[in-house]
Amino acid sequence: MPRVPYAKPAITYPAQLQKLLDRGLNITNPDKALFLLQNISYYRLSGYWYPLLKYPKSEHNFKADSTFDKAFNMYCFDRELRKLVSAELEKIEVAIRAKMIYILSHDNDSFWYRKADLFSDIATHNTSIKKLTEEFKRSDEQFLVTFKKKYNNDLPPSWMLLEVSSIGGLSHFYKNLKPSRSKRDIANYFGLDYKTFESWLHSIVYVRNVCAHHSRLWNRVMRITPIMPTSPKNKWLTTTDIKNSMTGKSSPVNNRTYYLLSMMIYLLEIINPRHSFKDKFIDLLIKYPNIDPSAMGFPPTWMEEPLWQ
Repeated sequence: MPRVPYAKPAITYPAQLQKLLDRGLNITNPDKALFLLQNISYYRLSGYWYPLLKYPKSEHNFKADSTFDKAFNMYCFDRELRKLVSAELEKIEVAIRAKMIYILSHDNDSFWYRKADLFSDIATHNTSIKKLTEEFKRSDEQFLVTFKKKYNNDLPPSWMLLEVSSIGGLSHFYKNLKPSRSKRDIANYFGLDYKTFESWLHSIVYVRNVCAHHSRLWNRVMRITPIMPTSPKNKWLTTTDIKNSMTGKSSPVNNRTYYLLSMMIYLLEIINPRHSFKDKFIDLLIKYPNIDPSAMGFPPTWMEEPLWQ
């Protein structure tokens, strides 16, 4: 199909409300709906009323029982889910940073990140160092300000410098490491082989960015797909595919929210065995009973999984 220029005009808030009514969406409180359109936006909310559309969805007509409140309820669930995921991802990120710094510093030295011979791609390594240097120069963290005053090194040791690195920066460093005992030891601490850990770390960066940009997480099909571990050292999923209720075909769940939440639980069981992430997530489902876990890729037997118990 040939591409065409986008020609849809911007429309007013009352016109947006009327469009929803014309398409069959039930709106019991127009004032509230108008307020939410003004403060959240039609386009952002459209991702949450999309599941309420009849087939074919391209005709944009709502099912008979579709309401604005249902869509907004899904939006609120997704917002709380992102907050919960973000809080737990912070713990995972901190633990990964700490373990990378510890192992690589002891196996090499404090400035291991500068050793080009540890990395597979020199151009990628140079780019990583350039980004870290920029972060170091513009940082106003007191420990770095003190370092700049006291020492004549152009960059500080890894345990200082990597504190200002993003999780994306850590992921690039790890991926670019040559296969080595250090790389294996980092992954082994988290109960994974290094290829799986590398893939999971990339997916964590992706999910963190989804949350940071307030994008839809709830029923997302992930663009970055983490690989499935072949020999995890700890409790893992026994079911890694799900059957489509419409087609009857099974497909892997590793591009769905369920798999990413399971990844987080697997890592949290190592980082903090007393974590409450599972309980908080289940409480969230109880708070929003209209949310269907299958829309997030959850199989019918997910609560029987040892990982989720």
